[in-house]
Amino acid sequence: MPRKFIKRFMPDHEVIKKQKALKVFGNVLYNPNLWCLNRRSAAGAFAVGLFMAFVPLPSQMIMAAGLAILFGVNLPLSVALVWISNPITMPVMFYFAYKVGAFCLNTPPQPFQFELSWQYISEQMSTIGPPFLLGCALCGLIAAVLGYFGIRSLWRYSVVRSWQKRALR
Repeated sequence: MPRKFIKRFMPDHEVIKKQKALKVFGNVLYNPNLWCLNRRSAAGAFAVGLFMAFVPLPSQMIMAAGLAILFGVNLPLSVALVWISNPITMPVMFYFAYKVGAFCLNTPPQPFQFELSWQYISEQMSTIGPPFLLGCALCGLIAAVLGYFGIRSLWRYSVVRSWQKRALR
């Protein structure tokens, strides 16, 4: 069941291979292990994608592709999962990450109003930067671990359930 469900939403690997941004990886993209979908590759892809969703950089998809290639997990799934942090969910995720980091560092949360300028960003990184980056790292790590073990458990449960249904016939 998870394989059929996940394959329904995965983009075609030929389309992904033709992306200009992924040309950096060269012929490594032709490794068939990056395109197969099994319990190990899906769980690893969830870990990579969920971790990279919390990285506050604009090149999350390229970094997720690099980690998927490095760890030999499903490339399209790991790149697609980065889009959990889309422009709608990103403020909520990053504010939560900041609160987690402030809690861990035992610093009171700083009030801030957002301005779109480099001067504002450089000034704020000295005050909110450390809790924000620590929170992003912790939330990404926790999301990756939960995603990895959650998918492995769901996959195992689905296989066992299908075996039990088959045994009853």
